[in-house]
Amino acid sequence: MMDLSGLKKKIEGLSAEEALGAFAEEFPGKIVFSTSFGWEDQVITHMIFKNDLPIRVFTLDTGRMFNETYHVWNRTIDRYKKPIEVYSPQAADVEKLMTEKGPYSFYESIENRKECCAIRKVEPLNRALKGQQCWITGIRGEQSANRTTMENPEWDAGHELVKYHPLFSWTLEEVKEYVRRFNIPYNPLHDKGFPSIGCQPCTRAVLEGEDFRAGRWWWEHASRKECGLHV
Repeated sequence: MMDLSGLKKKIEGLSAEEALGAFAEEFPGKIVFSTSFGWEDQVITHMIFKNDLPIRVFTLDTGRMFNETYHVWNRTIDRYKKPIEVYSPQAADVEKLMTEKGPYSFYESIENRKECCAIRKVEPLNRALKGQQCWITGIRGEQSANRTTMENPEWDAGHELVKYHPLFSWTLEEVKEYVRRFNIPYNPLHDKGFPSIGCQPCTRAVLEGEDFRAGRWWWEHASRKECGLHV
C-alpha cells in the first residue's frame, strides 16, 4: 500500500484542474481516466484534453448503452480531436451468458445482475487498469451515502493503484455550471431526469424526491446500488 500523505499535501489548495496536472507529473505514463460520458466525466475530460495532460482516457462499452450516450461520445471526439480508448466485454463470455440465461437475466436476481456487470464492466475495467499506477474517476462525495466516507486520494487494494476523484467535493450545481461555462457536450438524458446513466436496460429517470442513484437497478430495493467498479 502506498503512503498517500505526500500526495495529499502536494495537491492541498489546488483546483481540480491543477491537481490533475500534479497527478500526471507524479505518475508519468501510468495514469488513466475512465469516462462514462456523464456530467462529471465530461468536465474531467475537458480539463484533460484542453490542457493536453498526459492522461489516457478510456471508456467501457458494455454493448447495452443508450443511443444518447453514444451520441455524446461522438460529439466529444469531434470537439476535442483526441482519442478515447475503448474496452469491451469478452465476446465468448457475453455469448455464453446470453445463450444460457437470455438477454434480461439481470432482472431475475442480484446474483444474475452482478454476473452481467462482472462480464460487461468489471472484467474490461481490469484490463484497462492493468499495469497502471493511478486511476482518475468522476466520483463525487454527495452521489451516494457510502461514497461520502471515501478517502481522496485513496488506495485501491483490488487494483493496487491510487484512485483520485478531482470533483469529489463539487456539488452537482457546480458541475452543471462548469459545463455551461465552457459549452461542454453532455448527455441529453440528464435533462430528462437521469442524473446517473449506465446501461439502458438498467437505468431509468429519477422521480422527484428520490435518491440520486434510485434510477440505477431500481428493482433491487435492498442492494447498495453499485456494480463492482468502485468497491
